[in-house]
Formats: sequence, C-alpha cells, structure tokens
Amino acid sequence: MKNSSTKPLGATSYKDTAFGIIPRSKLLQLEIEGTKKGLEYLYDLVKNNKDIRITPEFICKLHEVSFAWIFTKWAGKYRKIQVTFSDKEAPKYFEVPALIINLCNDLKERLKHLPPNEDEQFILEVVKLLAWFQHWFVFIHPFQDYNGRTARMLTIFILLQLDLPPLELKVEREEYRKEYLTAMQNADNGDYSLLERLIGEALSETLDLSQK
Repeated sequence: MKNSSTKPLGATSYKDTAFGIIPRSKLLQLEIEGTKKGLEYLYDLVKNNKDIRITPEFICKLHEVSFAWIFTKWAGKYRKIQVTFSDKEAPKYFEVPALIINLCNDLKERLKHLPPNEDEQFILEVVKLLAWFQHWFVFIHPFQDYNGRTARMLTIFILLQLDLPPLELKVEREEYRKEYLTAMQNADNGDYSLLERLIGEALSETLDLSQK
C-alpha cells in the first residue's frame, strides 16, 4: 500500500509539478523534503499544544504544508478522481469526506480509552491503535498521492501527543517495503498482527534509544 503505487486510472509515470513535468524517479528528493516540512510543522504544533485533535481540517493542512509546494493543484485537497493501489480500487472519491470524519471521531474515542501510560498494557494498546489508524487512513486514500507518507506522519503526531518518541517504519528500503505491504494487505482482511509487530518493533527501538 505504499503511496507511490497510487495512480489515477490511466496515469503515466510522469508527474505535473510546480517544477514542470518530471519523472517519478526525480521526485524522491522532493518527497523527502516535503515529509520533512510536514514533520517540522507537527513538531512545532506539539511543542505549543499537545491537546490538538486530528480533524479533517488538520489532515488537509498537514498534506498542504508537506506537498502543496510540489503539487499546487491538488495537495491539501481530497481527491476528485478514482485511484487504485495494491491492485485494488480505493473507496469512491465522493465517500472520502464522510470516511475521514468517521476515522477522526473513532480515533478521538479510542484515544480516550487508552490505559494510563504507567499501565503495563499501555504500549501494547498504543501499537494496536497506530496499526488500526495507519491502515484505515491508507485504505480510505483521501488524497491523490502521498497517503502513506501522511499516515506515517500522523502516526508520529499521535506518539508525540502521548509523550512517546517518534518511530520510523523503513518502508522506503526495498528489504522492508515488501513486508510492510504484506502487513497492510493482511490488515485489509482483518489480520493486524504483522502490522502491529512492525510498528511495535519500531517503537521498541526508539524507546530503547530514548532511554540511553
């Protein structure tokens, strides 16, 4: 479910950007820079207020900050086209606003019911929440592109709000990407175990580093 596999039906391997029409192979550095901009935006927000809710408006703003300097026409706006990813079609574009509202409301409720952070089940329940949220966000596919990157940035934002360190899922590297895609596809069928393991391992790694 990596976002770079997303494509409008009938799209080519070239992208129309603010820098002209360029092949996707030349977009990588721009994508990395866009993700950096988005994370900086989130870190600044959390620094000033940890009680900010993830809302549809918040999600669109994050996508805009991250990618509108590359794609001025559609970044920060819900897609108006049908897209496919991982060889299947995303929900209908006109369903996206309601689906994102429901996702945000569900997230708010699930956050309320997390155990206290001193509880031995706290980390386990956080991992379950992150796997659920990341999968459903990418499944809904609210934007024309960069849904995976946005989902992972939002995952980091949730962790920061919970006073936990950010994690890194190494999905850009070939040896990790296949397993991540398998995990997301398993989640499509209701099996979150692999995705939870990947997120749990990444979080454990950052927790260990933060305690040194």
